[in-house]
Amino acid sequence: MPSPVPATRRGVLAGAVGIGLLVALPALARAPMRVEVWKSPTCGCCGDWIAHMREAGFEVQIHDTGNTAARARLGLPAKYGSCHTALVAGYVLEGHVPAADVVRLLREKPAALGLAVPGMPVGSPGMDGPEYGGRRDPYDTLLVERGGGGHRVFVAHR
Repeated sequence: MPSPVPATRRGVLAGAVGIGLLVALPALARAPMRVEVWKSPTCGCCGDWIAHMREAGFEVQIHDTGNTAARARLGLPAKYGSCHTALVAGYVLEGHVPAADVVRLLREKPAALGLAVPGMPVGSPGMDGPEYGGRRDPYDTLLVERGGGGHRVFVAHR
């Protein structure tokens, strides 16, 4: 059996630097993902959803211009509509989509237009304030196909 090679100071330092880089690189790669949001300037639940996204580590750019034109420009049919429309990494987000669902979308990178939570379901992020008395209605986050025609349930929230 060969004898172990004695560690040199330079070798130990190089190993420590290498381990330090392996630990630091993932942190450097986790720069905040930017979400661009179009909403009404007076909508409180939109502001609460934005706070939810920021708490999850997203950087949010806000356009207080309403979202109907943005939704149409991004190719999302009105049937998926809600009170705000967003764009993240080329994906459309419509309505009160939970940040965890957005993280999954960005990790899996499906061939899709984006995610939608149609309407304004009570209990979804931004629709979960004290004024709702803890009520949580079931709802689905939909994965909307490109072209906007079809969808499937991405996450069922029960």
